[in-house]
Amino acid sequence: MTDGIKSNYDLLAIDKLNEKEIEQSNNCIAGDKDYLIKRLQSAFRKATKIDIIVAFLMESGVKLLESELREAVSRGIPVRILTGNYLNITQPHALYKLRDIMGDAVDLRFYNNPAKSFHPKAYIFESGEEGELFIGSSNISRSALTDGIEWNYRLDKLSNPEDFRYFKEVFEDLFLNHSIIVDDVELKRYSKNWVKPKLYRTIEQAEEASEQSNDKQENKVISIYEPRGAQIEALYELKKLRAEGIEKALVVAATGIGKTYLAAFDSREFDKILFVAHREEILKQAEQSFRRVRPNKCTGLFYSDRKDFDAEILFATVQTIGKDEYLNSSVFSDRHFDYIAVDEFHHAAADSYKKILDYFKPEFMLGLTATPERLDNKDVFALCDYNVAYEVRMDSAINKGWLVPFRYYGIYDETVNYENVEYRNGKYEEKSLEEALMINRRAQLILDNYKAYKTSRALGFCSSRKHAEYMAEFFSKNGVKAAAVVSSPSGNFSMDREEAVNKLKKGEINVIFSVDMFNEGLDIPAVDLVMFLRPTESPTVFLQQLGRGLRRAAGKNYLNVLDFIGNYKKANLIPFLLTGKAKIPAKVKASGVIPSEEEYPEDCFIHIDFRLVDIFKRMAEQTKKLEDKIIEEFYRIKEDLGHRPSRLELLTYMDDEIYINMKSKAKVNVLNDYLGFLDRIEELEEEENGLVGTVAHDFLKKIETTVMTQTYKMPLLLAFYNKGRLKLELTDKDIYENFRDFYNRGSNGIDLLRNASTKNYKSFGEKEYLRIAKNPKDAFINGASEFFYEKDGLYCLSDKLADFKNNSQFLRHFKDTIGYRTRRFYKERLESKDEDI
Repeated sequence: MTDGIKSNYDLLAIDKLNEKEIEQSNNCIAGDKDYLIKRLQSAFRKATKIDIIVAFLMESGVKLLESELREAVSRGIPVRILTGNYLNITQPHALYKLRDIMGDAVDLRFYNNPAKSFHPKAYIFESGEEGELFIGSSNISRSALTDGIEWNYRLDKLSNPEDFRYFKEVFEDLFLNHSIIVDDVELKRYSKNWVKPKLYRTIEQAEEASEQSNDKQENKVISIYEPRGAQIEALYELKKLRAEGIEKALVVAATGIGKTYLAAFDSREFDKILFVAHREEILKQAEQSFRRVRPNKCTGLFYSDRKDFDAEILFATVQTIGKDEYLNSSVFSDRHFDYIAVDEFHHAAADSYKKILDYFKPEFMLGLTATPERLDNKDVFALCDYNVAYEVRMDSAINKGWLVPFRYYGIYDETVNYENVEYRNGKYEEKSLEEALMINRRAQLILDNYKAYKTSRALGFCSSRKHAEYMAEFFSKNGVKAAAVVSSPSGNFSMDREEAVNKLKKGEINVIFSVDMFNEGLDIPAVDLVMFLRPTESPTVFLQQLGRGLRRAAGKNYLNVLDFIGNYKKANLIPFLLTGKAKIPAKVKASGVIPSEEEYPEDCFIHIDFRLVDIFKRMAEQTKKLEDKIIEEFYRIKEDLGHRPSRLELLTYMDDEIYINMKSKAKVNVLNDYLGFLDRIEELEEEENGLVGTVAHDFLKKIETTVMTQTYKMPLLLAFYNKGRLKLELTDKDIYENFRDFYNRGSNGIDLLRNASTKNYKSFGEKEYLRIAKNPKDAFINGASEFFYEKDGLYCLSDKLADFKNNSQFLRHFKDTIGYRTRRFYKERLESKDEDI
C-alpha cells in the first residue's frame, strides 16, 4: 500500500473516509460507511458455489441476505454454511429463517468441538476458475454486514490462488469432519434448549441501532409487521405440517409472544379467513393486527348487530357465528373459509366451539393458546388430533428473552382460615369466599405490601365482582387511584373496561381490580405489578393472569408478583406453576418440596414465606390414595358431563397428574378393564351386566391392552365393527376399504407420511394397503389367537363372539374401545415426541 492509503486507515481519521476513497480500496472493507453487504450481494449474483463459515448467525443478518439466498435457491446454487452454537450466540430463529428461505438447498451445520473456540468469519464464492473470499470480523448480523466497525479483506482466487486454496481446504475439513448437520430434529432440539445469553442486551442494542440508522438513511419506514422470534419458528413448523397433509394443528405459546400476528402471517397463502374468539375486544385487536399484515384484504366483524358477510377476513364471536341460522349452506357453506384460526383455543372443548369446528371444513385450522391444559379439564389437544406444531411455554419464553422475568413474593396470609370457607365440587363457594376475603384487616395487608414496591401500573385479581369493587374502594379511600372492571358493575368505584385500560395506560389510575375479564385479550405491556388476591384453584387461570404482566416494554426489566396465600386447597401447587413448565412430575409435587432455583426461568426471583412452606408440606402429606383419586375423578367427570363417561371421555377429561400416575400402575389402571371397573363401583347399566365375565368382556380387555406402536390395528378393528353391524369374517376388500378411509384423514396419515416406504400412501391401491395390514393381522393372531385367525382367504373373529353380534351394549363398548385406543395413541405420540427432543 502507498503511504496515502495507509493514512486513510488511521483510527483518528477513519470517520473522514469518503465513499470515493472507500471504492479505491478494492480489497479492504473497514465497516462504518463501507458496507460488506454490498460486496456480498455482488458476489452472490456471480457465484455458482457458495460456502460460508461464521461464529454465529443473527435473525437480522439472515433477513438482510434473504433476497440473495432466495435467488441462489432459484438458480440451484449449492450453499453450505458452518456456524457455531457455543454460548448460544446463534439465534435458533435465525436458523429457522434460513431453513425456511432455502429448505434443503442449504447444507447447514454446527461446529461440534466444544473444547475449542470457534471464531472464523469468511464468505467463499466460486464460479468456475474464478472466485473471491471475504475474510475478517463480520458474522451474519445486520450491524456486522452494514454500519458496524468490522474489518474484512477480499482475496481473489486468480490473484491469490495459494491463500484461497488454503482457506478452502480448511473449510472443507471443518465442514466435513468437525460438524453436525442441522436438520429439523437438531433445529428443534437447539431451539428448545436455547437460553438468551447475558451479553445479548449489548448485541441487541447494536442491531436495533443499526436497523434504525440504515432505514433512516434509506428513507425507509421501519416495519415491525414481519415475523420475529417465536413467530418465525412457529411458521416454519406449521408450513412443514401442512406439507405432510395435516389439516389442523395447535400452537402453544406463552402470553406476549404475538399469537394473533402469527395467525395473520400464517394465513397469507389463503384467501378466505375466519378468526374466532369469545370476546369482542379480542376480535377488534385481531382485526387491526391482520390489517397491518394483509392490508390488501377486506376485513369485517361478525357479532351482535354487526354482520360483514362479504369480508375476505372475518372476525366472529363464537356466540354469534355458532348460531344455527348462520351454520348452513345458504349463509356459510361448510367450505366457505379456507383457513380458520381459533384464539384462546383452551375454550374450544365447549359445545359452542365444537359446533363451529364440526361444521366448517377449511383447508387448515389453527388453534392458538397459551394454556392448553384444559380449562375445566377439557382436553383441547384432542381437538387437533394432538398435532402440536409449535410450543414455547412461559419458562422458555422468559429464557429466550421474549418475556420479562418476574420477582415473585408468596406472602403469608393468616387473615383467612379457608377451613371455615364452604368447599363444594372442587371449588370454594363464591359467597362464602367473598365474605372471608372482604375484611379490612386483609385489605390493609394487601395495601401495605403494594406500597412496598415501586409500581405505576398494577392489576389485582379477585374472587368475585363484589370483592373487586370492595378492593377498588379500599385502595381509593387510602390514597391509591384504583378502579374495578367487572361484569354488571354496581359500585361507584367501577369503570368500563376500555375506559379503565386507557386511564391505566395514561397513569390516571394506578390499579385495576378484576375477576377474570383480563385473563385474555389485554395488551398493556407497561403493567409492572400483578397481585393475586384469591385462592389459586385453576393452573390455567393462574398462568393466564401472571402472563398479563410479562410482556416486554421500554424501561421494564421485570414484573413484581404479590401472591397472598393461606391454607387453601391446592396452594402447594403454586411453586410448581411458577416453573412455567407444561408438566410437573407427580412424585415431585407429592413430596411437598419446593423446586430448586435452577428449575425456575432465568433471572426470576422467588421468595416464599417459610410459614407457607410448612403448609405446603402438610398438604402433600394429606394426599389420598391413587385408587380413591381415580374414583373421585370418575364422579367429577360424570357430574360435569351429565352422564357416565365412556373410556374415550375418561381419557379426554381426566386430570393429567391422575392419568399419568394411573397409566404407570397397571393394577389400578381402570382403562385396562373399564367394564370391570364399572362393575366394581356399581355403575353398570342393567343391560351391561350380561357382558361381565364373558368372552365379549375378555375381548374388550384384549383390545384395551394390546400393544400399539402404530395405528394399523385400528382400521382392522373398525372393519370388524362395520359401523355397528359386526362382521366375523373380513375379505381383502373389507380390509382395504377400511384402511383407505381411515388414512384418508390427514391426522391418521401422518405416520405413513413420515415413513419413507409409505409416504406416497395417498396413491395406494388395494395391494399396498393389504401389505400394510399384514403386520397388524399377524400381531393379533400371534398375541390374541383365541380371538383372531385366518381361514380360506378370510380374516376372522372367533365364533365365540357370534352370540354378541347383535348385542348393542357390546357394540357400543367395542366402538368406544377403538376410539379410546386411537386417541390414546395420539396422546402418547405427542408425549414421547416431547421427551425425545
